[in-house]
Amino acid sequence: MNSPTVRALLVRGMLAGLAAGLLALVVAYLLGEPRVDTAIAYEESHAHEHGVELVSRSMQSTAGLATGMLMFGVAVGGVAGLVFCFALGRIGGFSPRATAVLVSGAALVTVYAVPFLKYPANPPSVGEPDTIGKRTTLYFLMIALSVLLGLAAVVLGRRLAPRLGNWYATVVAGAAFVLAVGLAYAFLPSVNEVPKDFSATLLWQFRLAALAIQLTLWAAFGLLFGHLAERLLAPKPATAVDESAAAPPVAASTG
Repeated sequence: MNSPTVRALLVRGMLAGLAAGLLALVVAYLLGEPRVDTAIAYEESHAHEHGVELVSRSMQSTAGLATGMLMFGVAVGGVAGLVFCFALGRIGGFSPRATAVLVSGAALVTVYAVPFLKYPANPPSVGEPDTIGKRTTLYFLMIALSVLLGLAAVVLGRRLAPRLGNWYATVVAGAAFVLAVGLAYAFLPSVNEVPKDFSATLLWQFRLAALAIQLTLWAAFGLLFGHLAERLLAPKPATAVDESAAAPPVAASTG
């Protein structure tokens, strides 16, 4: 794939990420922010000292949220666009649209879903301030392991495909990925710092909202970028001009 094409796909990935981030922003504002407000109210009711608020809550839930979601969408869109350039034609004879959807789905699973199941998102007031460094390190370690294991599963599937066929090679590679992730779950330490009196319903709703945001982001990106990539790499042939309209008029013969 030549440089101009890669550059064009990168730009389209960033644009698709921006649009996907906008849709995810709507979900975050409607589903996530009400749960964050409730969690903050819980934290304030249990805090003995109230620190100085550097950024107002209204600014955090509007401009701050919008800036973060849109920048995140552009960033992941650019990275996913580059991954698409590498994956196209190397993971099977899929069309650009199908490859974009597969890349988006793989990113959702490896970058978010697998780490989420081990270290799920928590609202404000959940977690000890002294352990935030440890929790952040464990979370990013789980992301790195998940991505590496996902790549290893793809390599394994490609090597087994000539002997087992695509279907069984995919099944074996998927089972190996699940097994390896299970071992990682078992060996990595767990983190459970939810206060005993914290609402289980609120915690569950917050985590579902976080999952819905990521599902919206990656699903929208896969569909939008797939459409843009398909138009760039596999444009539809021009519609044939109607022969009757294209043909020069024939002069009527005179007798």
